[in-house]
Amino acid sequence: MSNYHFFNRKELERILDECLNKTLGEVDKNNVFEITKTHPKYTGIAGHVIEQSVLGYPADTRQEPDLDVDGVKTELKTTGIKYIRNNTQFVAKEPMSITAVSPDIIVNETFDDSNFWHKLAHLLFVYYLYDSSTTVKAAGYADFPIKGYQFYEFNSEDTEILKNDWEIVRNFISCLQDNYDDYEDEYPRISYELRPKLMYIDTAPKWPNNPRFRLKRSVVSSIVQDHFGESLEQLPKTYTSYSEINETCHNLTEEYKGKPIHELIDLLDISVKTVNKGIGEHIIVKMFGGNSKKMQNIKLFNKLGIIGKTLTLTERGLRKEDMKLFTIDFSEFTEDAEFEDSQIYDYFANNKFLCIIFQKPHANAKWNDNIFLGFKMINFDGDFIENDVRNTWERIKDLVVNDKLEDVVVLDRHGQPRRNRSGNIMSAPNFPKSSEGNVFVRGTSSTSDVKPLTLNGIKMYRQQIWVKGLYIVEKLDSEDYI
Repeated sequence: MSNYHFFNRKELERILDECLNKTLGEVDKNNVFEITKTHPKYTGIAGHVIEQSVLGYPADTRQEPDLDVDGVKTELKTTGIKYIRNNTQFVAKEPMSITAVSPDIIVNETFDDSNFWHKLAHLLFVYYLYDSSTTVKAAGYADFPIKGYQFYEFNSEDTEILKNDWEIVRNFISCLQDNYDDYEDEYPRISYELRPKLMYIDTAPKWPNNPRFRLKRSVVSSIVQDHFGESLEQLPKTYTSYSEINETCHNLTEEYKGKPIHELIDLLDISVKTVNKGIGEHIIVKMFGGNSKKMQNIKLFNKLGIIGKTLTLTERGLRKEDMKLFTIDFSEFTEDAEFEDSQIYDYFANNKFLCIIFQKPHANAKWNDNIFLGFKMINFDGDFIENDVRNTWERIKDLVVNDKLEDVVVLDRHGQPRRNRSGNIMSAPNFPKSSEGNVFVRGTSSTSDVKPLTLNGIKMYRQQIWVKGLYIVEKLDSEDYI
C-alpha cells in the first residue's frame, strides 16, 4: 500500500485558493490547535494545520515526499514569512529543513537517487505570515494569515549548485569513513568545516545531535521574493561556485587596481550626485555588470548572502569602526529556542562580507580621491560563532525569556544621568555592550525620543547586532586580497 497522499493539481489549487488570506485558525476544521492548550510550546503547528485540516492527512516524518500530485512526487513545505523594509518586502522566517544527514546512507547514494534530491525536486510551498515582532506561543499561530502558495522546481543552474553542495558533504563523509577508524568522532566537522564551502545549504545542529540538511534562509527568501513579485536584478554572468566569484574579483582587481574613485565612476559610467561611503557597493555592482546601487538588490548576492562593505585604509591602517549588521528579531527568543536555528547563527554562519578596500592618498583626501586596492572576503569562523556569537545570543535569550531585561539610565563621566537634545533622560536596556565582547547589541532610531519597540514591558529603540571594529580589522589583516 502506498504511503503517498494523492491529489489532482487543479483540485489542490482549488483547496488552497479557498485558504488565501484566511488565518490558520480559520482553516483548522479538524481542531489541530486543540493540542496547544496542553502543549503551549508545540512545534510545527502551522504545517500540521495545513496537512491535517486543509489537505486531510496525518503528519509523518518519512524521508520521502508527502504528496503525489498527478503522478509527481511532491514535498509540501509550510513556510513562515515575515515583513521587512517597512512592511514592503517578504523574507523567510527561517532556514528550510530538508532531510536528515544520514552518513551511512549518503555515502552509497548518487545525487539523483538521494533522499536529499527526492525531497527538493518538486516542492509545494504554502506561505503563512508570521505577523508578530515578539515571541508567540503555538496557540498564537491561529491568528497568522495564509498569504500564498506555489509549486516550485529549481532551474538547471540552481540544481547544479545544490548537487555541488550535496556532493561536498557526501564526499567529506566518505573521506572520513575511509581515513579514520573512529570516524564517527570526526562527524562534528561536517557542520563547521564545510560551512564556508556550501552555497545554498547548511547542516544543523552539530553532531552528536542528528544534523539535517537545510536550505539557507537567504535562498528561501529569494524563492519567496520571486513568488511575490519582488524582482531583483540578474547579473549577465552566472556563477555556480564561490571560486568563480573570487576569480571575477581577482580579474577586476587586476583591471582597476590603483585607480581613484572619480576615475572608476567615469570608467564604469556611474551616475551619482554625491560621492560618499555608499559608492563602494555601487562600484562592486557595476564591476560585476549590474546597474543597482545596492548589492542586496542583485539576485546573486542576495541569494548567497554576500553583503557588501566599503572599508578605507588611512596612513595608519584600517579605521577601527564598529560595524552594524542587522536588526534583531526578538520573536525567535523562546524558552526552547536553539542557537543553530536562530537568526543570529544564520547570519554569521551563512553570510559573507565582500569588502572593497580603498586607500586614502593623504589625510585630507576627499572620497573621490581614494584609491581602489582590491577585494577581501570575510567568513566568520567556527570558533568565533561558537564563542563570541553564541555567548551574546545566550545572554539575550536569558534576558528575554527569564524576564531579566532592565531599562538602565545612561550616566555621564561624572555619574550623572545623560539627557538627549530634548532634555529627556537617556536610558537603554541591559543587553551585551561593546565593552563586554566582540558581538554586542546597540539600539538605533530616527530620533532619540522615539522608542517604537516594546519588549517585556520596556520601550526601546530597535536593537541591532554589532561587531567590534577591532575584530573586523584583525580579521581583514589576516586575509589576503582575492
